[in-house]
Amino acid sequence: MARTNTKKSAVRHLLGLLVVILSLGVLAGGLAVWGGGSTTPRLGLDLEGGTEMVLEPVLESGQQVSAGQIDQAVDIIRQRIDANGVSEAEIATQGGKNIVVSIPGTPTTEQLDAIRKPSQLRFRPVFVQAYGDPGSAVKPSTTPTGTSTGTSTGTSTGTPTGTGTPTAATPSTSATAQNGVVPPALSAATTPATPTGTASATTPAASTAPTTTAPAPTAAETEAAVKAQVSSGLVTMGWDKAKADEAAAKVAKEYVALDCTKPGALERVSDLKDAPMATCGADGVTKYVLGPVEIDGSEIADATSGFQPGPNGQPTSIVEVALSFNQAGAKKFAEVTKRLYGLQSQPPLDQFAVVLDKSVITAPQARAVISDGRASITGSFTIDSAKQLAQQLKFGALPISFALQTSDNITPQLGEEQLRIGLLAGFIGLMLVVVYSLLQYRALGLVTVASLIVASIITYLAVTVLGTTHGFRLTMAGVTGLIVAIGVTADSFIVYFERIRDEVRDGRPLVAAVETGWKRARRTIIAADTVNFIAAAVLYFLASANVRGFAFTLGLTTLIDLLVVILFTHPTVQLLARTKFFGGGHKWSGLDPQRLGAKEEVRYRGAGRFGPARPTSGQASGQTGTGAPAGAAAPAGSSRLSQRKA
Repeated sequence: MARTNTKKSAVRHLLGLLVVILSLGVLAGGLAVWGGGSTTPRLGLDLEGGTEMVLEPVLESGQQVSAGQIDQAVDIIRQRIDANGVSEAEIATQGGKNIVVSIPGTPTTEQLDAIRKPSQLRFRPVFVQAYGDPGSAVKPSTTPTGTSTGTSTGTSTGTPTGTGTPTAATPSTSATAQNGVVPPALSAATTPATPTGTASATTPAASTAPTTTAPAPTAAETEAAVKAQVSSGLVTMGWDKAKADEAAAKVAKEYVALDCTKPGALERVSDLKDAPMATCGADGVTKYVLGPVEIDGSEIADATSGFQPGPNGQPTSIVEVALSFNQAGAKKFAEVTKRLYGLQSQPPLDQFAVVLDKSVITAPQARAVISDGRASITGSFTIDSAKQLAQQLKFGALPISFALQTSDNITPQLGEEQLRIGLLAGFIGLMLVVVYSLLQYRALGLVTVASLIVASIITYLAVTVLGTTHGFRLTMAGVTGLIVAIGVTADSFIVYFERIRDEVRDGRPLVAAVETGWKRARRTIIAADTVNFIAAAVLYFLASANVRGFAFTLGLTTLIDLLVVILFTHPTVQLLARTKFFGGGHKWSGLDPQRLGAKEEVRYRGAGRFGPARPTSGQASGQTGTGAPAGAAAPAGSSRLSQRKA
């Protein structure tokens, strides 16, 4: 029964390994056909070449760039590259201020835009938000509604209105492309708007009879309405009234002159931290007036995207971007949300905008006081757009802005010739291991060869899949790691086989020797592979880019070695031990007891007789271990325990 269970267990392990290999093969093929992947591993910068970009800092008049700012920018750009699935890229400084980014292969447009985009991330309060023609407001032709949240639970909806003439200080709501609201003074009304700049509002009764011939507000009326609302918002933030009026008058003129539909509109936008600004949304049509910067992007600790969890902890269908701030940012965020939460009756003053390079990427409304520094932004997100926003929030806080100076294709540093030499070296090493295994272990060495083949197939498929899913690229350092892994894998087989042969030398039958040897060898193999994996992990996290490629492949093949030994090598030997060729100790099996110098196990046979547990040719003809004929009793007092010479 025990032998049957052992055989079934071995078959299950082999079937499990087959499922792993087939799954990797199907995944690699599917990614190659439908996922834009390849059936071969992607190569790194030194073997394939790629794209080199030079980023130049954009400095205002009299501004100087420091070495610390450049180093911080290099770290953030490297994080962006890793987040976008580009591996083995090289980032260096040039001339003490420029940054040179070299990316292997041909990056996608999205990857290039994310990497080279000069980014300064800031959080500003919203004073004015309008959708439509930049010179005037546009009355929506339908009645859409919008939703935006600043927490995981709050929502706000708005329905455009076409009646009344409320002042800038008390706007009603109107849907926008950014899920915000449009101040009514900036919307086409049934009667001409008459902003007064006061905090009160009147609604003439005659306004309930809508018409369709009323003209849009003039530029002067729009400017006056914007000035009044911005001044009110600045005073709410604690500004002096005279200073607020002066800043509001300036930004109102900039707002009227801003045309978000024109290319390069943001280039003329002023982005001073301590002053309000007129800018555009990422959609290219929504216009804003934002307050001074209240939180800087460098104070974000983390940003992730995914499906929002429900009350029971299970994910819902709502896509969210989850934010967490550091200690200083959490304190500021609590103060901001407390003030915005108190302005819910005065939209859009209850919104705060996330501004990336002068462009508003989102403007959620505060629906709670967030005191723990953890917020959730929801809206009309898809998984991809939420992921992109999370990356912008997490890696967008460059200390200075950069502009793309040059972008060129670069040739491989080593090329195909060096790759062929590396692969040839690996093939030679593999052949030497095979020859040694066959000489040392004879037919048992074929198990080593088969195990190396299986490990090579899994490694090839794994590297190919990782190239598509995680942007992993194989460099010369990575190829070196794969070559070193051949020796690591061979070490595991040698430890196991020598343990089995030790058990055979001690006189155990082969089936028992396989199981006992595996129990002892398994601990040694796991300990050795654990040390190798720890060394690879330390190299990966502490070393430079090229060494990281070596460390990654070494760690990957170490895990594959454990998988192959457990699911292929040991089960295969278990099954072979039950065959006549190996189990009978054939001289070419590598497990011949006489060739290994095995000890005969002596057992008591009853009636005063002793003999070897493994019958010999003499025993087959009817002799016992004492030399007496079979069936004859030993003379009294002459019985003795002795070891029969092989």
